[in-house]
Amino acid sequence: MPNVAPAESEATLPRLEYAFAPLHKRAFGVAIGLAAGLLVTAATVVFILRGPNVGPGLLLLRHYFAGYSVSYIGAVIGFAWGFLCGFVAGWFFAFCRNLTIGVLIFFVRVRSELSQTRDFLDHI
Repeated sequence: MPNVAPAESEATLPRLEYAFAPLHKRAFGVAIGLAAGLLVTAATVVFILRGPNVGPGLLLLRHYFAGYSVSYIGAVIGFAWGFLCGFVAGWFFAFCRNLTIGVLIFFVRVRSELSQTRDFLDHI
C-alpha cells in the first residue's frame, strides 16, 4: 500500500465518490431524449426553410419513424420519435454504465480485502 498522507487521502475520497456516483437513469434518458428530439425537429425545420429541394437524408427518417414527413407536423412527430429513441438510448447507457461501475467496485473491494487478509495471515 503506498504511503499517502492522511489529509491527502481524506480529501481524495469525496472526489472519488463523486466520480464513481451512479447516473440517474431517468434523468439521463430525458436529457438525451430532449437533445435527440430537438435535433430531429431542428433539422426538419431547417430543411423546410431552405426551400422545396429536400435532400434524401431526412426523407429516410420516414422509414424509421412512423408518420414522419418533412413538414411542420412531421417535425412534431419527429420530436416525439427522437425523444423516445433518445430516452431509451440514454436510459440504457446509464444502466450499463452503473452496472459496469458497480461490478468494477465490487471486484476492487474483494481484491483489496483478499490482499489485506493475505498480509494478515503472513504475519501469524
